Amino acid sequence: MSSALPPAVQSMTMLAAAVLVHDPATHRVLLLRRGPAAKFAPGQWDLPVGKSDPGEPVTTTAVRELREETGLVVKESALRLAHVLHVARGVEAPNGFVTVVFRTEDWSGEPRNVEPAKHSEVRWVDVDALPAYSATMVFGGDRLVERCLSDEVDLTLLGWP
Repeated sequence: MSSALPPAVQSMTMLAAAVLVHDPATHRVLLLRRGPAAKFAPGQWDLPVGKSDPGEPVTTTAVRELREETGLVVKESALRLAHVLHVARGVEAPNGFVTVVFRTEDWSGEPRNVEPAKHSEVRWVDVDALPAYSATMVFGGDRLVERCLSDEVDLTLLGWP
């Protein structure tokens, strides 16, 4: 297998964090549409998500990625563990990745597309409209957003024997 990643990185499982921003007053969640040049799932809807930097706690990753992608500010103390994804292989993660998904209902700022080169759109979506998005949503078939809105922390394993 050929990869641009150094051998030490190729042998590691990538760690990422995602944030489900939920506005219970309006019954909406915040989604991003991945841009056409995205390495993974171009054009699909997703949560604000990104890779952890070396030595960075996953909660810090979540706060940083949410701010970098949407401009929203959230405190680490406002994050609640909602779901864990462990996927056997990924586009930039030949040995798989773990994404820790947090949920928050407490943030400041107005969402905007801070990274237009990476995302084509940022949108509030009514929770009742999520099934219509599932065919064009990253992990939509696994009902990730709906599962994150439940009060039960869950685990999804994908691509494992």
